Amino acid sequence: MHQPAFLCIASYFKGNDFLRGMKAAGATVYLLTSKKHEDKAWAREAIDDIFYVQENAENEWDMNDVIAGMGWLMRNKKIDRIVALDDFDVEKGALLREYFRIPGMGQTTAYHFRDKLAMRIEARDAGIPVPGFSALFNDDEINQFVKNYPGPWIVKPRGQASATGMKKVHTADELWAHLKSLTDKRHEYLVEQFKPGDVYHVDALTLDGKVIFSRASKYLSTPFDVAHGGGIFRSVTVPFGSDDDKKLLKLNEDVMEAFGMQYSASHTEFIKTHETGEFIFLETSSRVGGAHLAEMVEASSGINLWYEWARLEAAVAANTKYQLPKVRKDHAGIIVSLTRQEWPDTSRFNDPEIVWRMTDKEYHIGLIVQTAKQERVIALLDDYAQRVQQDYHASAPAPDKPNV
Repeated sequence: MHQPAFLCIASYFKGNDFLRGMKAAGATVYLLTSKKHEDKAWAREAIDDIFYVQENAENEWDMNDVIAGMGWLMRNKKIDRIVALDDFDVEKGALLREYFRIPGMGQTTAYHFRDKLAMRIEARDAGIPVPGFSALFNDDEINQFVKNYPGPWIVKPRGQASATGMKKVHTADELWAHLKSLTDKRHEYLVEQFKPGDVYHVDALTLDGKVIFSRASKYLSTPFDVAHGGGIFRSVTVPFGSDDDKKLLKLNEDVMEAFGMQYSASHTEFIKTHETGEFIFLETSSRVGGAHLAEMVEASSGINLWYEWARLEAAVAANTKYQLPKVRKDHAGIIVSLTRQEWPDTSRFNDPEIVWRMTDKEYHIGLIVQTAKQERVIALLDDYAQRVQQDYHASAPAPDKPNV
């Protein structure tokens, strides 16, 4: 039986568990990554060959060159599937699939998982609650948006994968001044009503258009606040079977169906507004969540999202049955912070609930705890946040562009 060959695109250094899962499933594994990541600790034992792209002056890939390179590669290496391992690679993967007629998510569907304006429109049209929003193409439409939706507002890049590039504004004058500063890039952004509330995320796996695994969690410090306020990142699983848990899992299913998800991992965010307690959709992505949330989900469920995503993709490509491992229901939480120390000593954190420590990233501290009760997880994270703030924490301004 032919074992499918996968081209895995990773412009960031990430996804080693995916590569290992793909190889364990019997696939041929090729990696396409940036030349600057050549010396990173890739799971080379799981990779049949690695190909490098030299970034241009804008720190980006020239996709015409990538297409030309793929053309040469495919003369003697068959590629059955293409998988994008990061948000910034989703559009690259979709373009290559369509150009070389390889099965999988095409550019139209990919936009639903990359372009925040496309997400807003698609969710609204499917009846999924969203904040008031507007494209920034037309001045009259922007003025109408300002009249219809009281400030403050958030101006967001349509294509970024994090809180990078967001700007909160409070008045119409402040909004127009910021839009003017965007010059000829204004069309690359959208504006939406700022809705104070708690932010939640659902990390999931989808197969044959159905969500087969999902776990709902709540940010104790939102990504926006961390990026723009120099805070400490924390997240914790939502109580199983609670009203919030049920609503979030159902909303996530609605988003995946509306956006045309067939098979992949996904990370989707919602906000529970302080004003009404309603959940509204923020954004989604067709990949595993960042900031080591995958490790938190695994501590809670026993499901390694990277590894199972790979097994799922391999099963689809080989037309074989995929079986999800048994799912646990433990509570887990994560804390991550920049530090003043290059390699912080975490030995003072010695609670038995600690199941993971960040050891591979300088100037960072990270811990994951796991226990049966959510209250204990929150108590530990609150304690750790105070100790990290006092003894370790450092902050840096949010970058205008992502640090790839």
